[in-house]
Amino acid sequence: MTGIVLSSSVRQNLLSLQSTADLLSTTQNRLATGRKVNSALDNPTNFFTATALDSRASDINNLLDGIGNGVQVLQAANTGISSLQRLVDSAKSVANQALQTNVGYSSRANLTTTAPTGAGALAVAGTATDLTNAGTNSLQGTTLVFKTSATATSTFTFSNVAGATNFNSVDSLNTLLSANNIQLSATFNAAGTITFTSTNEAASQTITKTGTYAAPSAGSSSSVDVSGTATTGTVTAAVADVNSQTARSNLVSQYNNIIQQITTTAQDASFNGVNLLNGDTLKLTFNETGKSTLNINGVTFNPAGLGIGSLTGGSDFIDNISTNKVLSSLNSASTSLRSQASTLGSNLSIVQIRQDFSKNLINVLQTGSSNLTLADTNEEAANSQALATRQSIAVSALALANQSQQSVLQLLR
Repeated sequence: MTGIVLSSSVRQNLLSLQSTADLLSTTQNRLATGRKVNSALDNPTNFFTATALDSRASDINNLLDGIGNGVQVLQAANTGISSLQRLVDSAKSVANQALQTNVGYSSRANLTTTAPTGAGALAVAGTATDLTNAGTNSLQGTTLVFKTSATATSTFTFSNVAGATNFNSVDSLNTLLSANNIQLSATFNAAGTITFTSTNEAASQTITKTGTYAAPSAGSSSSVDVSGTATTGTVTAAVADVNSQTARSNLVSQYNNIIQQITTTAQDASFNGVNLLNGDTLKLTFNETGKSTLNINGVTFNPAGLGIGSLTGGSDFIDNISTNKVLSSLNSASTSLRSQASTLGSNLSIVQIRQDFSKNLINVLQTGSSNLTLADTNEEAANSQALATRQSIAVSALALANQSQQSVLQLLR
């Protein structure tokens, strides 16, 4: 015999059983894996599209770690700025204590001019309200020249009438001194002389009468030269108060300790080796092609970068002028810190927005991939039940198809 011959009805039922078995196997596989597309053989288009979507989602997910680190770098820098701001505020407190301490000098620098000279009326002294004695003494038309820097010179003239550069009384002279920011106060003496005294804010001021401006000497906060045709007299230097200067020197030490902490705090505000307060740059990549990036440039917020520095006892905090210079620098440092905090906050907001976007995009990509490959378990469960029923029916049909051959077998018996 070359083969077994099956009737057409048996063969048809057998083919139906085979087809049902294949479908049932596919359905069971989908239920087991949860996917309707497990390989390119199942559906090439869906399989490769889903693979591309999953690959992109994986690439973006890998970038999330870098973005997360970037957020922490910004958080570390922001924490550092908050601490630096508190340290700067502490330094301001020390400087304000210096302002509230005794001026530091038992007597301030001063200069006294000579009295009117000449014969008769030219030698007659005026009064505080009429320095030239109605223009009859030798002061009429003479000048006083004040030099407060190498380029700042103010010339005032004794006159019967006060004006923009003329004065006829001590009050009008003080008005000119104040308007031109000359740290001197004029007082009238009975002999007709005028004494110029450093104001309280510039108690350590150096006064000269050479006709040439000279920079402040050690221990002085400012300098002024007084000259002119109104012959000037003697200069008396400021006399320091030992106790007051000792107290101010102690404040200088406190201030310098704070400056040292500013240095170390700025150095410690790093995360994963990146310090935005020490001049480092943070580069963040947001997409898998590397075309979407953000560069965040750091700043150098050590004392030098903030425009502040250590002080020297005996030269700083010696009077209100020197103390106010320090306060001015501290105020500028505070402004820089606030500005950088605002910049960091803006960058942090951008990074967090992109971080949330990346997370949502990953979800979109993975959902799209799932839609292409995942099986509907409810549908596949119903298919499994239907195919099981169909298989039972096919088995019964095959049995009926074999009954005719069983009848022949009965005849042979």
